[in-house]
Amino acid sequence: MYLFVRVAELGSFAAVAEQQGVDRSAITRQIAALEKHLGVQLIVRSTRRQSLTSAGRLYLERCRAIIDLVDSAETEVMEERLSPKGSIRLSLPISFGVRCLTPILIRFAKDYPEVALQLDYSDDLVNLIEEGFDLAIRVAAEPASNDIVRKLGECKMLVVGSADYFECKGRPAHPADLADHVCLQYQNHSRWSLEIDGETTYFSTSGRIQANNGDALAVAAANGLGLAVLPDFIAQGYLQSGELQSVLDQYSSQRLGIYAVLPTNYYIPQRISLLMEYLAEHLPSALGESAVSQLSGSTVIDQS
Repeated sequence: MYLFVRVAELGSFAAVAEQQGVDRSAITRQIAALEKHLGVQLIVRSTRRQSLTSAGRLYLERCRAIIDLVDSAETEVMEERLSPKGSIRLSLPISFGVRCLTPILIRFAKDYPEVALQLDYSDDLVNLIEEGFDLAIRVAAEPASNDIVRKLGECKMLVVGSADYFECKGRPAHPADLADHVCLQYQNHSRWSLEIDGETTYFSTSGRIQANNGDALAVAAANGLGLAVLPDFIAQGYLQSGELQSVLDQYSSQRLGIYAVLPTNYYIPQRISLLMEYLAEHLPSALGESAVSQLSGSTVIDQS
């Protein structure tokens, strides 16, 4: 049963064999024996990829439920819910993770010495199941439609530039003025969203610098290379030091959600539930009360 679930999730006998440290033929034989026992074909084999039959999809759903119940029972017996223990592998966005989450996670590690943390910093949207993550923290306008999430808070996006840039190019008074300015772009996102009279409007921008990291754009903006849209947790220090100034404040910019994303909601181990509560409790002080909504009572939402 466990082996079938892994083959279904990874879509490859070879991948499961590599994880288990056995020959591919051993995995194939065990799945074939399972199909013989059930009297139905569960997986359609091809040279490129395996796919589930209708019976296979139904069996996978039931197997996942059974495995989660078994894991839940074993965990409750072993941990006895007295003290959280075990490991948590987290996927964290780079800038937000380093700036805001790492100090909280360090305090969590001190408070719960029997919990081991494996922190992976990347802005890539990892597949939690395939890559073995227990939890991911993501900053996004909306979670993916199939994500299982708990919303921890929000951050606001700000349009900023340096005094030197404004002296040279002037300050935009209206979002439409962005067409006449040099705009630093996150990846290839050339359309910036701002609210006018309560409606979100998109404005095309152009510039010669693109980056996939907000801290890099902040440095470029502070050096007078253009305007940037930055989350408040990056912009805050630059605004306080005077290196950057905000503009178009009267036009509400996009707010991004801060989400804890889970690989499954059948059973959430105690240590992971505790960590999500810990993050929800401490994020407001890490970002400032205005930068994050207090959502410690939020529930896990299955988006699928």
